[in-house]
Amino acid sequence: MHWTVAAPFIDKSNLINEVWLTKFVPGTRHQFQIVPRQEPLGNWHNKQSSVTGFRDWLIYWQHGGEAMNKTEGGVITLFPQLPAVIGMQQRISGRHIPVVAWQFNVGSYYGGVKNWLAQASLNAVDYFVVHTRCEIDIYHKWLGIPLERLEFVPLHEKELPVSSQENTTDPFIVALGSAHRDFHTLFQAVEKLNIPTIIASKPQALEGLSIPPVVKTPFGIGRKECLRMAQEARISIVPLLPKSTAIAAGVVTIVEAMHMGRPVIATRCLGAEDYIEHGKTGLLVEPQSVDDLMEAIQLLWSDTALRERLGQAAKRYAQEHFSCEAAGAALGRILDKIADKANMY
Repeated sequence: MHWTVAAPFIDKSNLINEVWLTKFVPGTRHQFQIVPRQEPLGNWHNKQSSVTGFRDWLIYWQHGGEAMNKTEGGVITLFPQLPAVIGMQQRISGRHIPVVAWQFNVGSYYGGVKNWLAQASLNAVDYFVVHTRCEIDIYHKWLGIPLERLEFVPLHEKELPVSSQENTTDPFIVALGSAHRDFHTLFQAVEKLNIPTIIASKPQALEGLSIPPVVKTPFGIGRKECLRMAQEARISIVPLLPKSTAIAAGVVTIVEAMHMGRPVIATRCLGAEDYIEHGKTGLLVEPQSVDDLMEAIQLLWSDTALRERLGQAAKRYAQEHFSCEAAGAALGRILDKIADKANMY
């Protein structure tokens, strides 16, 4: 079956080298054509607002329409905007083609007209792939998506090169990322423990917080530098807030740390528990518990053998479950299911 792939991060400048998961789908039953975005997607780290603007929606509309027009079978999209615009175009045109919405992560709840439009457009989408299990029930109840159209597949990541080793001369903790981070609890824990900590995040995520002397906050650093710090840190921490309006967060940071064989501590919420098995591939702590976080930090900070065991187990688990090969196999199985259904009619 022929599929076009529409991903916001693939444009004409990187089309030649970006294959996404297409080469990892087993067999020859499915053929893929990547349809590039006309304009490069802006760096989300530098965005002042998390809301998609009017001009961005126009670009998504054009991109989705082109993917629809070029396919001889179905469309695979990434992120929530593209399936929304394709679903709406199908409703307007009366045409229906199979659509798989991969990496469908809305981020936060919304209501009103936006909610109505989302439900109306997404009803035309055949299959949704989410990367945390809690999203299945959330999108079913909130957006009215039938349960049989939703499936959890772990987030995949390309194998990351490890070019730096743990800094044993001046050891430190690192916390990367911004979305729904609980730096307030982390700051209390590391200040009481007096452990050097580096926070690589957006300034907005630290607004209103008192930063302890043991914490450094280098703003504006790039991805390469973040990965270097993650490799040199003794422990990677992903502190999360259990916000009622938030759906998922921190998963990318967790997956990358595990791929690099780093010991991770994460808050038990917003999907982290789908990636870390407590005591085997990392440590999970209760939300907003300074004592629980301090205990986990102390345990890993002082036990070299435990850090090594958890880090290596995390790396093996990531290679097996969070790899391009694993995600490609899952995608192939989903496409087979849709193709089989299409052949019945």
